[in-house]
Amino acid sequence: MEIPREAELLRIFIGESDRWHGRPLYEAIVEIARLWGLAGATVLKGVMGFGADSRMHTAKVLRLSEDLPVIIEIVDSTEKIEDFLPELDGMIDEGMVTIEKVRVLAYRHNQKRAGN
Repeated sequence: MEIPREAELLRIFIGESDRWHGRPLYEAIVEIARLWGLAGATVLKGVMGFGADSRMHTAKVLRLSEDLPVIIEIVDSTEKIEDFLPELDGMIDEGMVTIEKVRVLAYRHNQKRAGN
């Protein structure tokens, strides 16, 4: 699969406890992005943050949170990202979604490691 040198980064900010059809929302988003044929997705777990409600979410020992911040990043062509947005919109009840232009310098995999 190839992606253009000039692409977009879709960044999705949600909470670890967010669910979609009874399962973690971040898992559902990544699996659906894969089904849509997007170039790839990465899930990052934050240690601290707050959102629109200004409620603090933190991993500090004295203040254990069950809803730590989660960020999902997906890079692909503008067209594929734009096509995916309506699907994503139906999945997210609260959070933030951003898009920014990126320049892809490399996108490759090791065929030996992939078993080919």
